[in-house]
Amino acid sequence: MKLRVKVSEAVCNVFLDHISCALFSSSTTLPLIAHSDRLRVNEGGQQLVEDNIISFVKKQLKELQKVLHADFPEYLESQSKDEEMLEAEVKEQRENSREAFVKITLHFLRKIKQEELADSLQNKIFARRYQYELKSHLKKKFGCVFEGIAKTGNPTLLNQIYTELYITEGGTGNVNAKHEIRQIETASRRLHKKETTIRQEDIFKAPPGRDKPIRTVLTKGVAGIGKTVLTQKFTLDWAEKKANQNFQFIFPFAFRELNVLKENKFSLVELVNLFFSEIREVRICSFEDFQVLFIFDGLDECRLPLDFHNTDLITDPRKSTSVDALLINLIKGNLLPSAQLWITTRPAAANQIPAECVDMVTEVRGFTDPQKEEYFRKRSRDEKQASRIISHIKTSRSLHIMCHIPVFCWITATVLEDVLKTREGGQLPKTLTDMYIHFLVVQTKVKKFKYDGGAETDPHWSPESRKMVESLGKLAFDQLQKDNLIFYESDLTECGIDITAASVYSGVFTQLFREERGLYQDKVFCFIHLSVQEFLAALHVHLTFINTGVNLLEEEQNTSRNFETRQHTGSQFYESAVEKALQSPNGLLDLFLRFLLGLSLQSNQNLLQGLLTQTGNGSQINQETVQYIKKKLNENLSVEKSINLFHCLNELNDRAIVEKIQQSLSSEQFSTDELSPAQWSALVFILLSSEEDLEVFDLKKYSASEDALLRLLPVVKASQKALLNSCNLSERSCEALSSVLKMEDCELTAIDLSNNNLRDSGVKLISAGLKHPHITLKTIRLSGCDLSQRSCEIISSILSSQFCSLIELDLSNNDLAKSGVKVLSSGLGSLHCKLETLRLSGCLITDEACGFLISALSSNPSYLRELDLSYNHPGQEQVKQLSAILKDPSWGLHTLRVEPAGVRWLRPGLRKYSCQLTIDTNTVHTNLQLSDNNRKVMFVWEGLPYPDHPDRFDCICPQLLCRNGLTGRCYWEVEWRGGVYISVSYRTIRRKGRTGCVFGKNDQSWSLSCSDYCGYSAWHNKQKTSISSSSVSKRVAVYVDCPAGTLSFYRVSNTLIHLHTFNTTFTEPLYPGFTVSFGSSVCLCVV
Repeated sequence: MKLRVKVSEAVCNVFLDHISCALFSSSTTLPLIAHSDRLRVNEGGQQLVEDNIISFVKKQLKELQKVLHADFPEYLESQSKDEEMLEAEVKEQRENSREAFVKITLHFLRKIKQEELADSLQNKIFARRYQYELKSHLKKKFGCVFEGIAKTGNPTLLNQIYTELYITEGGTGNVNAKHEIRQIETASRRLHKKETTIRQEDIFKAPPGRDKPIRTVLTKGVAGIGKTVLTQKFTLDWAEKKANQNFQFIFPFAFRELNVLKENKFSLVELVNLFFSEIREVRICSFEDFQVLFIFDGLDECRLPLDFHNTDLITDPRKSTSVDALLINLIKGNLLPSAQLWITTRPAAANQIPAECVDMVTEVRGFTDPQKEEYFRKRSRDEKQASRIISHIKTSRSLHIMCHIPVFCWITATVLEDVLKTREGGQLPKTLTDMYIHFLVVQTKVKKFKYDGGAETDPHWSPESRKMVESLGKLAFDQLQKDNLIFYESDLTECGIDITAASVYSGVFTQLFREERGLYQDKVFCFIHLSVQEFLAALHVHLTFINTGVNLLEEEQNTSRNFETRQHTGSQFYESAVEKALQSPNGLLDLFLRFLLGLSLQSNQNLLQGLLTQTGNGSQINQETVQYIKKKLNENLSVEKSINLFHCLNELNDRAIVEKIQQSLSSEQFSTDELSPAQWSALVFILLSSEEDLEVFDLKKYSASEDALLRLLPVVKASQKALLNSCNLSERSCEALSSVLKMEDCELTAIDLSNNNLRDSGVKLISAGLKHPHITLKTIRLSGCDLSQRSCEIISSILSSQFCSLIELDLSNNDLAKSGVKVLSSGLGSLHCKLETLRLSGCLITDEACGFLISALSSNPSYLRELDLSYNHPGQEQVKQLSAILKDPSWGLHTLRVEPAGVRWLRPGLRKYSCQLTIDTNTVHTNLQLSDNNRKVMFVWEGLPYPDHPDRFDCICPQLLCRNGLTGRCYWEVEWRGGVYISVSYRTIRRKGRTGCVFGKNDQSWSLSCSDYCGYSAWHNKQKTSISSSSVSKRVAVYVDCPAGTLSFYRVSNTLIHLHTFNTTFTEPLYPGFTVSFGSSVCLCVV
């Protein structure tokens, strides 16, 4: 609340009376008149002093009145400009005089019961000084950073080392309980995709189109991703006047520091003064007059009971209450509603803040690939060394993914710089286990040399350092089992760790609290990153088993030391670890398992010589473990579990399955027909781990089948566009896809399900996903899916949903007719409908149905840009209305297709595109005989005496072409027996030779092979695609849409059953053709 009070003449006179009495009363001593007993003032001199003081008082009172009327930023700016004009000595005298007078003024204002006026005056007068002191304090606090550790090592200027982070807008505050390594692997695939990104200085700027100001920002990010450094850089830029100057004050807090005040009570003002006690000279009474930002870092570490439903209302920043109540009221906006808040958290704790209390959710994704390179080049002064480190990281996918985390970049740089310096030309670590072992060794060497006074050539493993690592490992494992990432002094004591030694052991274990404050009741500790804790936990379990035979992962222990028994239990030990990790929820032991298996390798154990008193039992156990993992991969595991097992195989240096699939993928003969479950999992692992962008996923590249789709769903989820058209999918696929669309991390924006027999039941199943609040899908194509009015009802409800995100919808080649278009139009007219493109080509639309569409467009005219009504019969009158709409700038429509049009297109199904074919007799091979008015072709042994013609086929296979050149949509049916090829070809195909002119064996023709014995197969350019079919029909239908580049084959029974579709770009007119083998025939059918 801003006070605008005029100091009245009466108040002024009372005030002057008080001052006059105070000045010359023997009982009063004030700062203005120091050593008054030494002054000798005669009566005239006394009057002169009194006049000067009163004049001074009146002048200062006028200045204070201006202060009370002025807005703080303008006042602050004018004061700064005024003082810039003064010399230093004059400036100091003036400041001292003003400060003394203000203290006197505040004293008398409170004496005459003007408390509110006194508080406002104190705030405004001292705010400038307080801001200066606060900025100075924050510059000292955040100007330097100790990467990975605190208080130890060599400090680095934050502005020198800081690298921009990848921050995205959007998402929700929902909890994500997945292991953070899984989240990093997912995020690494999303960094290549276009998302709304935010610069750190714009974190509180409202995005375009948003009127409501942003009060509270919740920033998510996994451990070590850079959230804390981000808030520090934001604060430092403010303190150094580089950015964020719209805030008068920024107060950064850490939840781990607030935890120890759990039993205390404070007002908000007291809490700020307590945490920023370095600013002793001045105090702020309240913050209502200022623009304040409170930063609360590390919500996931909060141990305060944040109960947003059962907390007393607090609105006065001077009223004392519990710290949790202060936070809750501040977050809810009851306390200081004008203040802004920035809360950071790991994803698992994001839902502690109610969604209605958060105005924007952002996510720190860490480093993009260019930002990784920037970090390493900033860190290393040696350009050649930095380039070597960057190149090495790119050779290992697991290291490359982990380097999205800034802390891991620091670990990696620490290790690789040491290895390159001490082992010139030596092999660099390629696996996570190898990297963390080197990191442990480097930190141990630092401790030995820097703190113990040892020489660099001394063995770095001493009894003391061994005991330290063993104790740290026990602490890491015990706390990991409790899911604790921060812990207290009592936890260390239980593990036998000396607190002072732990603080000195730089980089491995770090004391994070500032001891010099004398404020905290307890000390809080944590490892520099979750991955370090998991590595040390795995090391502890490994050491315990190797040294004692005890398996800490099992409740019943076998401590036998017999070699043969240990050999047997060695494989059981690692198998039990695999089982334990597979059973752990959300992959909580994934990284732990990778480290544990990696530690079983002899090469890694050699690096720990001196720490390990004995090693494992060699490669036999490793091979048994590898075989056990491959066995598990053949079971029905979730994709996340399978991916982690492949990472485990990588840690064991076994890449056989992955390399085999990679080789198959790179060959032209790749087929999924014979893949085992483990190989399917390897394919998913390769596709998700690939550096290639998964923007478009085409299922037909692997197998146009429902089974393939269900196995590759994780890849679909990670893609932006999924091409699933003509893949023989059913409603079973729709149910699976619906579950994918509901996932918060689903990336799909476009999905093509055209030419699948989904029917209304399939659309009903997928609709649940299309209505989900997290849906990101913009485009869905359902052309030729045998949909009816019922599907239109479902789609209409989707378009009317507030969560609908669709902007493009294709329902072409479905017999929707008048009834379907009528119910669809109700959704199109909804204000929630944002559809921009609608395709209804070949949907049996009449003039009446078209009228429903026009009515819907009238209700919602702004969005639809493109409308396709070709191959329908909309009627001349309706076409005129649509043409008028097209020309009207007040409507959004700018593209309209209505041709071809006419009654002939009102025939149901694909038969509306039927065409009458005529065989070109000049192309007929001499071993082919025509009959039945040249509609039937059969093979004959004796060559027939056809006249020579340049178009006649004279090749190894008897074949012919039709006369019709096709350029639009065409449909025909053929009856066959024996063994034939039903084809389309360019006219320019060769007529003589061997395989070069055979249909399907070149790049100018596409064929369906039909055989009584071998069933169906598709051919193009010598590439064969086997087609599984429950039965073979003697009647085949062909449908080609030349502009769309699709050629489909069906077997004909009571309905059309899809066999295969070619998707390509046709560059010439297509000519139907046939190849007829011995004892075979084909006949063109009348449709």
